[in-house]
Amino acid sequence: MTTHLISRVAILGTGLIGGSLAKALRKYGSDVHITGWDRPDVARAAQSSGVFDAAFAGDLAPVLRTADLIFIALPIGVTVDLLPEIARAASRRALITDACSTKLRIVQTAEELFSHPPAPLFLAGHPMAGREVAGIAHADADLFRDAPYALIGESTAPRDPRVSAFLKLLEKIGARPLWLGAQQHDYAVGLASHLPQLVAVALGSFLYDHLDENGLPITLAGPGLRDSLRLAGSPYATWRDIVLTNREVLSAALELLAQRLDDLRERLTSRELEADFDSANELYKLLRGLERTPR
Repeated sequence: MTTHLISRVAILGTGLIGGSLAKALRKYGSDVHITGWDRPDVARAAQSSGVFDAAFAGDLAPVLRTADLIFIALPIGVTVDLLPEIARAASRRALITDACSTKLRIVQTAEELFSHPPAPLFLAGHPMAGREVAGIAHADADLFRDAPYALIGESTAPRDPRVSAFLKLLEKIGARPLWLGAQQHDYAVGLASHLPQLVAVALGSFLYDHLDENGLPITLAGPGLRDSLRLAGSPYATWRDIVLTNREVLSAALELLAQRLDDLRERLTSRELEADFDSANELYKLLRGLERTPR
């Protein structure tokens, strides 16, 4: 299977990620038929967007039977619940991949369902391309451009033609595939993505609880606070399953971060904070360097 042979794509979950993939396929992909599936109200919004050839709710089987590529952009719990039905109804020739933010639970479930031929092929994935806002109204064809795209497995393993086709598709939409293990992924995103989200939530809720009748301190806030709290705009519904399925990593990370905050508090009156600022500055430079590195 080469890229042009992926002629029919089913996207389960037509919000920000699923809608952005559909838009990216329209902008950068070849001529593909794109079907969406979601809750009735969301499916109607997807259909009216003009990005999907068709969008459905209800019975999932007809959406799956003819798809070459099935892309699951649903919450983790919903994905786990649907995987058995997907395994039964999908074509044996299909590649099934997900976009869930934690991978260990997904991989464990998929191994039980897809490891015995002639089952479809399952490839766990996670595009690091989210935003603090949800819904197809915020979908962007360039959401994946220059973004890391985690794929669970070994980069040196023999490639199924369906996986090679999907990699070519990712290349077309501008994503940067990165192969790693499920536990390695969950640890890394726990520190680099999930922990910053919880820190933003903690800071935002703390400041909200300390607002006075004049709106202080927020009425004096500058762009620095808005930048720091961008993630606080993300809804809990998006993060509930992420936190639950990565709680061990997050619990340990929060404990270590709390210790670091205690250390900072004890050194407020000393010049020893300079070392912490230097380390933070270096990390910021590394992040900026990753943004500027040619792909």
